[in-house]
Amino acid sequence: MSDDAASMPADAPVTSTLTIDSRRPADSRRPAIAPDVEAQRRRDIVRRLAPPMPADTGRAWIATLVLVLAAAIVRLVNLGFPQRLVFDEAYYVPEAEQILRYGFEENRAYYFIVHPPFGKWNIALGEWLFGYTPNGWRFSAVLAGVIAIALLTFVVRRITRSTFLGLAAGVMLACDGFSFVLSRTGILDIFLQVWVLAGFVCIVLDRDRFRAQLAAAYESGRSYGRWGPAVGFRWWRLAAGVCFGLAMSVKWSGGYFLAIFAILSVWWDVGAYRLIGLRRPYLVAIRRSLPFAFWDLALVPALTYLASWIGWFAGESAQGRHWAEGRASDYPFIPEAIRSWWHMQGEWLTFHNELSSPHPFESGPWSWLFTGRPVLMLNDHFNQQGTDTWNTIVMIGNPALWWVFALAALWCCWRLITRRDWAAAAVIGGIVAGWALWLINTDRTMFMFYMAPVVPFFILAIALCLQDVLGSRSDLPLRRKAGAAGVSAYLALVIVLFVFFLPVLNGSDMSTEERSARMWLSTWG
Repeated sequence: MSDDAASMPADAPVTSTLTIDSRRPADSRRPAIAPDVEAQRRRDIVRRLAPPMPADTGRAWIATLVLVLAAAIVRLVNLGFPQRLVFDEAYYVPEAEQILRYGFEENRAYYFIVHPPFGKWNIALGEWLFGYTPNGWRFSAVLAGVIAIALLTFVVRRITRSTFLGLAAGVMLACDGFSFVLSRTGILDIFLQVWVLAGFVCIVLDRDRFRAQLAAAYESGRSYGRWGPAVGFRWWRLAAGVCFGLAMSVKWSGGYFLAIFAILSVWWDVGAYRLIGLRRPYLVAIRRSLPFAFWDLALVPALTYLASWIGWFAGESAQGRHWAEGRASDYPFIPEAIRSWWHMQGEWLTFHNELSSPHPFESGPWSWLFTGRPVLMLNDHFNQQGTDTWNTIVMIGNPALWWVFALAALWCCWRLITRRDWAAAAVIGGIVAGWALWLINTDRTMFMFYMAPVVPFFILAIALCLQDVLGSRSDLPLRRKAGAAGVSAYLALVIVLFVFFLPVLNGSDMSTEERSARMWLSTWG
């Protein structure tokens, strides 16, 4: 179980005869507590701060590697089909080729750049390895997709302290049809998914390391004053800032995740300070956590985003690079290149806020939860020797997953309210950042693949539900067996449905009847 799923909330105040500040005398009016009771209380607090990881680390890595290799093989089969650009590949693939060739997108009048360059650098990696070919412009997407599977497996194992649940989460992401199609397509959203997930992994590692350091200081019994123990530089939080900055450098929507998890990171610190008995945990967090968090999760991401534009600043023929030259300005002391860059950001903001062009596959955020209107990437129909044959690729989310996303999110809300479960808070934070905030401007033209970065958090929500289905070690053996059987049956259903829908995910030849059998909703075709 997660450490804060215990009967006592993770950030509940702890009463103890331990004097946190050695300069303050113990309250003589407080009744004494037996040394063995106090020792047990210390051990309980330490365990809640830093619950032990499973002892099967080697087997966990081997199983994760097998899962990742299997997912990679399935994604690489016939990766070059179709041999033409599909959907938004028409924009990002040639832009990536220009970035690979020049270091920036050229200043051409017939198209308008609307996203930062780093996502196209990701696509360009595959083009550098395999050339300007379908395999080349889609290889990086496969790489990002399988890395996301490994990252989700790792972080769910760490959150739940269960190798089984970590692997279950990896299997669910590997068998999600939506993520499968996205990881075989040269568009930006799969890279947004993997960099957001990388940032989240770093935030979780920072939380674990910080709490382990607090646990060590608390267990030692040494005095650390009213401001708590110093824990040193938090490298994992810095790494999170870099990863979230790179996510923003793929698409601006990565900034939503940065904001949510920056708040949660400081909030988790408050809970840890309260757990070790500090009298004013909020003030401690303001003094000890907030200044460095501002650097790690505000300034570092901004600098990372700016660094992703180095090629643009260096490119003489980059689009919009010379906009400010010769223009009057109220801020002439700001270099022209910076003013040109800032003007481009403003143009993009206007474009994204006002985008309302009708599109046959646009959809609203409410329908995303039920894979109501997936994007049709390919739909070729031809008659061969009197037989109708279809090649269809559509971003259908696995119904066994997507049709329970909303229920899993509600269950996490219940866990948060009743248990003050930090993992549930992380899930809800990710869902707010990756889904709920799209509800602010529903007049904008939107597509279901905007869900890419939030899908791992919905799968984490399902994993927490499965954790409750499995039960705890204190449950009766029959209860545990029934829970294991239910979880196994559910994962089997996920795998079976993925295999069933695979022909409309990878564009295999199908008859009209075979295609119709997989179009469960009229909006899918």
